[in-house]
Amino acid sequence: MIVAGCDIGSLTAKAVIMENGQIASSAVIRAKPAPEDSAREVMELALSSMKASPGDISKCVGTGYGRKHIPFVNAVESEIVCHARGAVWQVPTARTVIDIGGQDAKAIRVDESGGVVRFVYNDKCASGTGRFLEIISDALDIRLEDLGDIASKSEKRITLSNQCVVFAETEIISLVNEGAEIPDIIRALHSAVANRAASLARGIVVENDVVMTGGVARNSGMFAALGAALGVSLKSVDNPQINGALGAALIAADTA
Repeated sequence: MIVAGCDIGSLTAKAVIMENGQIASSAVIRAKPAPEDSAREVMELALSSMKASPGDISKCVGTGYGRKHIPFVNAVESEIVCHARGAVWQVPTARTVIDIGGQDAKAIRVDESGGVVRFVYNDKCASGTGRFLEIISDALDIRLEDLGDIASKSEKRITLSNQCVVFAETEIISLVNEGAEIPDIIRALHSAVANRAASLARGIVVENDVVMTGGVARNSGMFAALGAALGVSLKSVDNPQINGALGAALIAADTA
């Protein structure tokens, strides 16, 4: 049996196709202005890599901000439920899931089956999200994917006093003008985002094991900073960016 999950987020679109209980294919693209276009393109990409067609899919579940605008899904589910399910499938011992996405951050406490026990999320402020990292990387003319490597070269710990993105950007420019080293600034940026996410997670009482999901988890500097902010050793997954789509595919398999 072939099932699929399609996760249309604010910055990226993800698709996962599962066959007989295993991931057969996945794809990630930059989100387009229209969620429908993002969904079609990312699913076509995932299907083409396994030489399958839309008719081969028994059931597809949609999730993410654009889930109500995916034309080909059979059902939709919240990203909270999908991230919980996907994380526990990948790390069965997971009991807390922290997802830092492009426009929001979520902390989810889960049970052994991947069910949601408690959750909290922040979508009102960019300071604890991937958007914060993107804004600052643009301001410093650094590629987003290079932030982790750059932060690893930091030799001096500095802190950012401003949580607001606008003021933090101004503070970082001032630090550059004062001669602060870029690796130290990037490390401070990671810590600022991680501290905000950790504060959010403590609202639901963090329980081990803790898994970080979402595209930001691919940033090694952010992964280390969040673990330090929480005081735990985070568990990693192979591809954290597709976790929501994976959870959607697993839910599709349950009901196909």
